[in-house]
Amino acid sequence: MEQTKKILPKKLLHGGDYNPDQWLSYPEVLEEDVELMKKANVNCVTLGVFAWSRLEPEEGRFDFEWLEKTIDRLYAQGIYTILATPTGAMPHWLTQKYEEVRKVEPNGQRRFHGQRHNFCPSSPIMRQKMGEIDRALSARFGRHPGVIAWHLSNEYGGDGRASDCHCPYCQAAFREWLKNRYQTLDALNHAWWTSFWSNIYTDWEQIHSPSELGEHTMHGLKLDWRRFSSERLLDFCKAEVEAVRTNSEIPALTNMMGAFPTLDYFKWAKELDVVSLDNYPCWHMQESDVDMAIASSFNHTLTRSLKKQPYLLMESAPSMVNWMPRNTLKRPGMHELSSLQAIAHGSNSVQYFQWRKSRGSSEKYHGAVVDHKNGGDTRVFRDVSRLGERLSQISDKVVKTCNQPKVAIVFDWENRWAVDDAQAVVIPFDYRSRWMDYYKVFWEMGIDVDIIDMEDDLSDYRLVVAPVNYMYRGDYIKNVKRFVERGGTYVTTYWSGEVDDTDLCFLGSHPLREVLGIRTEEIDVKPAHVKNTVSYDGENYVIKGLCALVHAESAEVLSVYENDFYAGYPALTKNKYGEGCAYFIASENEIAFLWAFCQDVAEEAQVTCSLKARLPYGVTVSERKPLGSDESLAKKAEAGGSLWFVQNFNAYEVEIELEEEYRDIETREVWSGKRTLAAYQCLILEEML
Repeated sequence: MEQTKKILPKKLLHGGDYNPDQWLSYPEVLEEDVELMKKANVNCVTLGVFAWSRLEPEEGRFDFEWLEKTIDRLYAQGIYTILATPTGAMPHWLTQKYEEVRKVEPNGQRRFHGQRHNFCPSSPIMRQKMGEIDRALSARFGRHPGVIAWHLSNEYGGDGRASDCHCPYCQAAFREWLKNRYQTLDALNHAWWTSFWSNIYTDWEQIHSPSELGEHTMHGLKLDWRRFSSERLLDFCKAEVEAVRTNSEIPALTNMMGAFPTLDYFKWAKELDVVSLDNYPCWHMQESDVDMAIASSFNHTLTRSLKKQPYLLMESAPSMVNWMPRNTLKRPGMHELSSLQAIAHGSNSVQYFQWRKSRGSSEKYHGAVVDHKNGGDTRVFRDVSRLGERLSQISDKVVKTCNQPKVAIVFDWENRWAVDDAQAVVIPFDYRSRWMDYYKVFWEMGIDVDIIDMEDDLSDYRLVVAPVNYMYRGDYIKNVKRFVERGGTYVTTYWSGEVDDTDLCFLGSHPLREVLGIRTEEIDVKPAHVKNTVSYDGENYVIKGLCALVHAESAEVLSVYENDFYAGYPALTKNKYGEGCAYFIASENEIAFLWAFCQDVAEEAQVTCSLKARLPYGVTVSERKPLGSDESLAKKAEAGGSLWFVQNFNAYEVEIELEEEYRDIETREVWSGKRTLAAYQCLILEEML
């Protein structure tokens, strides 16, 4: 995709989803909205999400007057609009007249009208009707000075099944996708190993999507269906981009959902100008908020890593949500901290769903900036207003920066799909939770990371960690070898390098045998009643689950299994390869082991926390460095000018110890030595000049 000529305003954006289409018969509400937005320091809203039935009340008749009045009114008050395309929810006239636009389930049943994300991405009629309204919006508003970006649809993929449609159009498109991928049936039969259970295909028309009514156990089929479904919905998104671009040059984005299971966001990010995140952590569900802070941090880190540039927090809750089993209010201080967590990780916005609570339907009790009764006289409104004021104060410094880590952790959607379906060591195998153990230790050490997939360039990093890297695809093997040869430090684990990109097991030896210096053999799922440990740096650590049985060849053995029939087998190895080295962690160990090990490896790779401080539990640091497009600015970024966001996710005050002097960018106060952080405080520091 060609880059657009216009870019987002160079300021931190603050606002959220605004739905005036729900309030057109309440003009006094619409007037109050603008007044309250100014009080809340709102400078940007998203308009038009789910508004198709208002924008096109009947086929071919567009009503944009209310939308234009709203955009004009907001712009006159200095409030920008991110304008949505309305395809997230279809109007009744469309689904009633054209049955084909509604999805078909794996059992062949077509869905009724209703809810969101119910459209078939292959339907010619759906694509036609999407194109008509998107082009009409582009013609009317694409050059409006108050409209700064296109918000494409809403949370493509919806409930996790909605990226799937099994209708005849999608079946035909799947077969064409397979023909392009494999060229011949012989190649497909080999890739899917169809000789197992007599599944050899002799005609392309014999292939159908996975379904419990038919074939649903063949791993190659299921993996390719996941790839196809993600790419098919992406193709629809690209068609929306093309439609809004007919009369517009402003950036196009869509709101993503962290590690959403069914869409490969690394591929999606390549087709968008900006990426954005909808993030709804479940704060205060446990006695400590630290684990939830780490999970939320992961979503922010992943989103920034997709394009390695600033992103937008497109949706968050200013207080409670309404769809959890227990919908708890944010405690005092948490709104500001959780919002600044996004800024700390590279977001250039804090936006909410939604501005005003809906009066009826399923989300009438979902938290919003403005409630049903009290206007601006609420705790939530005051919290939002204070945050908006704080964002305006720090905006000029923050927007010139972004996180630029030297550590990367491999999180690959296709690997995740293959692991989820492997039917091997543990069923189901929770790839994400095992992966998160590694992310957690870097969070606790205050070391920023990028999250990458197997197509990413490794040359910008000093340390690459690849937990449970079951599948190797593309040029990954070659890239890892080059990375380590040139001085990089590579860490991988049990159950890595098992299959290729068609989910066929590697034959002979481990694909990175020379780099790792080991020969892999078996993998044990340790029974719960069997106790086993590994020793590292004089301490014993408990093994939680998997134990790979490997043999050291050129690798140095750093730790061995203490018990069971494989006592004495290598549990941790290190191998020198070229100018760098590679580690192999054979067992699934308790988090204390990972903390000790990763701290040592990070120091060896020279990627420690750049804020010279001792951090207590629950406190982390994120560093935003100056952005630069030329070599001199890049060198300046390395030399200084960083902003450190020191975040306390404890519900009580804690003491930190700073080994150098820093300045608070807001109060200009000097911070050094032992200092106290309040509960849920976020402090933003810079170097002393």
